[in-house]
Amino acid sequence: MDLLSLTNVSFKTNEKNILENINIKINKGDLIFILGHSGSGKSTLLKICANLINQTAGDIFLENKNYYEYFPYDLRREVSYISQESCLFGKTVMDNFEFVYNIRNKMIDYKRINNLLEKFNLNNDYLNKEIHSLSGGEKQRISIIRGILIPPKILLLDEATSALDEKNKLKVEDVILGMKEEGIGIMWVTHDIQQFSRIGSKCIKIESGKLVEEVS
Repeated sequence: MDLLSLTNVSFKTNEKNILENINIKINKGDLIFILGHSGSGKSTLLKICANLINQTAGDIFLENKNYYEYFPYDLRREVSYISQESCLFGKTVMDNFEFVYNIRNKMIDYKRINNLLEKFNLNNDYLNKEIHSLSGGEKQRISIIRGILIPPKILLLDEATSALDEKNKLKVEDVILGMKEEGIGIMWVTHDIQQFSRIGSKCIKIESGKLVEEVS
C-alpha cells in the first residue's frame, strides 16, 4: 500500500498552469528529493501535499484514503510541512514546542525536546529564548524540531535547511535519515545539489509544472 499517492494532480491560477498532471507515489521510508528551477512549481507541490492549498484537478491519497475524506486538522497531524521561512509564533521557543503537544492533548515530552535540541547543536537554554533574538539558522532548526517532535507519517521539507552552515546541515540530515529508517515518507525540495548528492536516493525533477524526470 502506498503511503502517499498523487494522481493527475494539477494546479491552475489566473488561467496559468502551475502544475500539470503530477503522478507520484511514496512508500514508507522513501526519501524523495524534488529538484527544479525557481518557479517550476516545487513549493506549490509541497503546499498541496500539506493541504495548505487545494489542487484544481486530480486526487491525493494518504494510505488509500482521499484527502477530501479527512478533516484538515486530522490530516495535518499526519503530514508535517516545514518551510524555509521558519514561521515561529508565540514569544519563546518553548511556546512553539508546547503548542505541538497541547493541540493533541498530549503530555509534553521534555526528554524528546532536549534530545532533539542536542542533536541539532542547541542546548536547553534555548527553550526560554525569545523568538526575535534567534538567528535565521536557529529559527530553521527550531522550526524543524517543532515539525518532528511528534513524528508524522509524511514529512515535507521546503528548503528547510537553506540558512544553515554545512556543520548544522549535516546534523539535520542525520536526524532526517533516522526518520527515513523509521518508515516515515519524506519529500524534500532543495536547490542544494551537494545535499542531494550526500543523502539522496530518489529524485524527481519538475520543469514548468511538469514532472520531466524521475530517478532512483
